[in-house]
Amino acid sequence: MTRSFLVPLRLILPLILLPCFTSSAKGQTLPALPLNGPQPTTVLVRVVAHGAMVLGREVGGARVTITDVASGHILATGLQQGESGDQNQIMRTPHMMEEPIYSSRPSAAFTTTLELQKPTLVEISAEGPLAYPAALQRTSKTLLLIPGQDLTNDGIVLHLSGYLVQIERPKPREALIAKDDVKLRASIRTLSGSLVRPHGDWDSRKIRIYGEVLIGDRIIERLQMFYDEGSRTFEAPFFVPPWKDVPDGIKLRVIATDLSTGNSGMDQANYPVLSERLPTKSVR
Repeated sequence: MTRSFLVPLRLILPLILLPCFTSSAKGQTLPALPLNGPQPTTVLVRVVAHGAMVLGREVGGARVTITDVASGHILATGLQQGESGDQNQIMRTPHMMEEPIYSSRPSAAFTTTLELQKPTLVEISAEGPLAYPAALQRTSKTLLLIPGQDLTNDGIVLHLSGYLVQIERPKPREALIAKDDVKLRASIRTLSGSLVRPHGDWDSRKIRIYGEVLIGDRIIERLQMFYDEGSRTFEAPFFVPPWKDVPDGIKLRVIATDLSTGNSGMDQANYPVLSERLPTKSVR
């Protein structure tokens, strides 16, 4: 009579599963860092206009601050300066999720090296564009920094939303004549300084751009604005109200808003109004 040799299942299973565990273990890499003591940790921060370019020297750059959340101590602060980046690379080139967008070509950034003793929760904040205080925006994010683990390439990207809107004509506080036909003219740019215009990367046809005439806080007229290629501005004509209706002058306001991105910007200025011109008498 022949014997059948049966191997218990509990002895076979570890042999089957062992290669899987070995393969998984090989995929784990430990950082080659000292176990204790402060570790130099490089952090790169890049402040970007939402849906546009990097805030560079053209708009005064941005101020970046890194704060220890637990202690409230400021670990680093400084200015982001440099170029706004490669427009073709940033705005027109498709990217995979892990591919760099802003660091593949030179662009502005703030870089600092921190001496970290332990994993540290920090708040990284940014404000800009510094050359345009009226349009200044602020944003921040919180993240954990690990000692010796550098954050470079694109770095920590912070987005600022808004537009740079500037009334170019009439100049702020310029006296207007009652009942005159005046042209309101304003320039619209992204926070990184890029021009907003029809059919451009920042297409004005997708943005609501309009003007308003106010007496005090009351809007008396809303103006549809059209792009003028020669001056690269948006303009609209309006009539100055009669002097008796505006003894304290009028206010002009220009608004640009993109509902799809959440970017909005505004500029406004006050104007005294003089009584209408009297007809000149002919000299005989």
